[in-house]
Amino acid sequence: MFMKEIWMRADVPDNVEKRKKMLISGLESGIDTFIVRPGDEKFSSLGKVRLAVNDGGILSGGIKGRMVRISSPKEQEEAMRLCGKEDVIVVSTGDWSIIPYENLIAASSGKTKVMACVSSSDDAELCRNILEKGTDGIVIDVKDPDDVKDIMKNVKTTSDLGLTTVKVVSVKNIQIGDRICIDTCSTMVPGEGMLIGSQSSCLFLVQSESEDNGYVAARPFRVNAGAVHAYIMVPNGKTRYLSELHAGDDVLIVGRGGDTKMASIGRCKAEVRPMLIVTAEHNGNEYTTVLQNAETVKLVTPRGSVSVNELKKGDEVLAHLTEGGRHFGMAVNEKIKEN
Repeated sequence: MFMKEIWMRADVPDNVEKRKKMLISGLESGIDTFIVRPGDEKFSSLGKVRLAVNDGGILSGGIKGRMVRISSPKEQEEAMRLCGKEDVIVVSTGDWSIIPYENLIAASSGKTKVMACVSSSDDAELCRNILEKGTDGIVIDVKDPDDVKDIMKNVKTTSDLGLTTVKVVSVKNIQIGDRICIDTCSTMVPGEGMLIGSQSSCLFLVQSESEDNGYVAARPFRVNAGAVHAYIMVPNGKTRYLSELHAGDDVLIVGRGGDTKMASIGRCKAEVRPMLIVTAEHNGNEYTTVLQNAETVKLVTPRGSVSVNELKKGDEVLAHLTEGGRHFGMAVNEKIKEN
């Protein structure tokens, strides 16, 4: 499952060493935002973390807002009055009633962040789907540090990505090859697509087939992704080969501004098609991606998109650049050159 933000409560145990152990467990599980008690700001020395100090339900420090518990209609009304006035509301409902969250999401209208306290991956899954939009994130609230790791095993995160303008050096036809077409269970709009490339250090933003061209109807759920060997960015900052993808797998949808969301694959099609190789340059380094030679295949540009059939030397397209290499899809800090 995917959550926009994941925080954790490290303020519950009375014993300071237990609170410290909870926070360390969260750090080791990939969490970087914690709710702590007054006086526990010293935990900031444990790693790169953001701390919200909970003083009687009022959050201060790195995050400003309120902690609220809803177990009655009256408490729900009090919480709803905070919408639009507080930056964030961290909500717990005890018996995990959905209705209060639905009402708070509707009342907040995006002006106040609604975070839900959860104690299991099932609770987190419910949060993701409330009113389709879901809560703005979850706050893991457990007593045992090991429970944090169990929940995080089933939770996937994504965050905005930096996109860079790279300049096209050449576009050249090559032999026919096996091309992967990814049909998702979600629709995309112009400017959205997937990050794909022949080198993990440069993934090009390939647009979805979300635009009509006069001959073929739009397929806004589809990304004509490229050759079987290519890397694709997936959730949690990992990459996979296009050839590895199957129905039910999660992929990352990326917008022109670097915003991201997740989608599930409904179908992958591998077909033999005419191919071309696009070479682009940035700061003296050259990168490539291999795509189907078809007018419906487009790369996202800073202001629009361009079909690979019209792509020419000097054109600028968007890509995600990174340093280092990959080992089984995970980023590693080593020098790797891929030509």
